[in-house]
Amino acid sequence: MTFATSPRLVLASGSRYRKALLEQLGLAFEVSSPDIDETGRPGEQPRALAMRLARDKARVVAYRYPNSIVIGSDQVATLDELTAYSKPENHSAAVAQLTQLSGRTASFHTAVVVLNSASSQLHDALVTTSVTYRELTPDTIETYLRRDQPYDCAGSARIESLGIALVRRVTSDDPSALLGLPLIALTDLLAREGIRPLASQT
Repeated sequence: MTFATSPRLVLASGSRYRKALLEQLGLAFEVSSPDIDETGRPGEQPRALAMRLARDKARVVAYRYPNSIVIGSDQVATLDELTAYSKPENHSAAVAQLTQLSGRTASFHTAVVVLNSASSQLHDALVTTSVTYRELTPDTIETYLRRDQPYDCAGSARIESLGIALVRRVTSDDPSALLGLPLIALTDLLAREGIRPLASQT
């Protein structure tokens, strides 16, 4: 499937973090929030949940934007590959998450999808980041949450902000993945649809 003109690039997300990350690639794009139910299904494992939500977000927005290239992404954290830690949404849930994560290593699975709404061709990737948390006292957790308020972040820590003080080690092949949008993987996926950030403009 080819386009008569260059396709629009659309980010299927309401996240200000993903918008800021995508801006790093220097591409013109639009933003459309998919507003989907992000509740996990019974027995759905964290990796599968992240990928399903990324695909669902892209598909919802692709319906609104024919002849476009749509980017969907989602992130789920887990300690045991069975229980998912998503956005806490409130203070008490964030306290519970950080209490459980204290002194342990969590995996953050970040899924990214590129969907051609004209051809229905879908490309996807999953990038995993390991995050080892320091031993966190109740006072440390309370102080951090009051100052950073990371209630819209999986794992209850804004790693690009004060949340970096909560962790001992971060291991990943793509440093942008933990922030919510794996740009290395995304660059590869976009290239499959002929979109290259460093393509010559002449």
